[in-house]
Amino acid sequence: MKITVVALGKIGLPLAVQFASKGHEVIGVDVNPTVVDAVNAGREPFPGEAHLAERLAELVPAGRLVASLDTTTAVADSDAVVVVVPLFVDADGVPDFGWMDQATRSIAAGLKPGTLVSYETTLPVGTTRERFGPMLEAGSNLRAGRDFHLVFSPERVFTGRVFADLRRYPKLVGGVDEGSGIAGVKFYEAVLDFDERPDLTRPNGVWDLGSSEAAEMAKLAETTYRDVNIGLANQFARFSAAHGIDVHAVIEASNSQPFSHIHQPGIAVGGHCIPIYPRMYLWNDPDATVVRAAREANAAMPEYAVATLADALGDLGGARVVVLGAAYRGGVKETAFSGVFPTVVALTSRGAQPVVHDPMYTDDELQAMGLNPYHLGDAADAVIVQTDHAEYRDLGAESIPGVKVLIDGRRITDPARWPGVTRRVLGVA
Repeated sequence: MKITVVALGKIGLPLAVQFASKGHEVIGVDVNPTVVDAVNAGREPFPGEAHLAERLAELVPAGRLVASLDTTTAVADSDAVVVVVPLFVDADGVPDFGWMDQATRSIAAGLKPGTLVSYETTLPVGTTRERFGPMLEAGSNLRAGRDFHLVFSPERVFTGRVFADLRRYPKLVGGVDEGSGIAGVKFYEAVLDFDERPDLTRPNGVWDLGSSEAAEMAKLAETTYRDVNIGLANQFARFSAAHGIDVHAVIEASNSQPFSHIHQPGIAVGGHCIPIYPRMYLWNDPDATVVRAAREANAAMPEYAVATLADALGDLGGARVVVLGAAYRGGVKETAFSGVFPTVVALTSRGAQPVVHDPMYTDDELQAMGLNPYHLGDAADAVIVQTDHAEYRDLGAESIPGVKVLIDGRRITDPARWPGVTRRVLGVA
């Protein structure tokens, strides 16, 4: 089978590699010439994805995977097209479909009868059928469900462990009609392998949810549920801190009850999923007051961390505060919607001098993001742990001379390594 993957980002490129590793001929398309050149040279264009480098080094020379800048030509030579183009929402929660629309028009121009088109980018409910279906039809003079198959199949993986997650979690598929759903199931069964999961209600594999809307809703539901859960934990944490209660012991006890699970609280949740997808859901359902309240609670955590620091240290005016971690998640070189940015803003607004350390970024890269770099060994007054990088688990007060207060927003530091330092733990989200 010939497959085109549109957008070779941190999800799209591992998907293309996975498909090629199953013996299919894959064309990966991207608008960035640097990414295309790196892939065609058999090199990973970004670090941090387990097993990606060695698989690229094997598949590209074997001719199983090539990269291109030409979406239309690639689609015209393919039996299936998988779309993983990024979609963001603005500050008001309105989706920006610009990149997706452009990619869809390019796909339509090369679409031929019998092709399967699968959107994996998380979308508001109804988008596959009501927006991209008509766009594909208009640009190809073909009819979805009659001349070509159209499905939505959400990605359900974490960057850094994509290949393992593809095996671990059921692949959800929903078509705009029954035939599209059947074609989608057949496609993903041919390109994926699955772990045995006796804990699931049905065998692990490709699950047809019956419609593209159901598949869209499933992805928004699982990410929004997590955001609401974390928001609840964060409110528990704030109340517990005010009353001298160990919130982590409370959550551990609560989670011992069957069928219950409360996430640990923390500074913030970044990345492309948790801060964004609940807003997509709110775009569909603006009356979802619980979802809106949770998103507001989670977005307020960086300011709460800084307020907690001010309570412990006193006036932050002129204080040099180290923020440990620019990345939104440990071990991943990605700052999309990272808590580092609102944390730095909150510190600056109180007159502090924030500096940022991250083992995955150079000084130049941090400065390009508007962050002042910090080097371990330099003096500072306080520390806020923003990212759960493994390197920070063994860090101690000797690495930051003069530190008086530590705000651990990820619950990863060892208190024995911070003698004489006032330590406040917010949790790990």
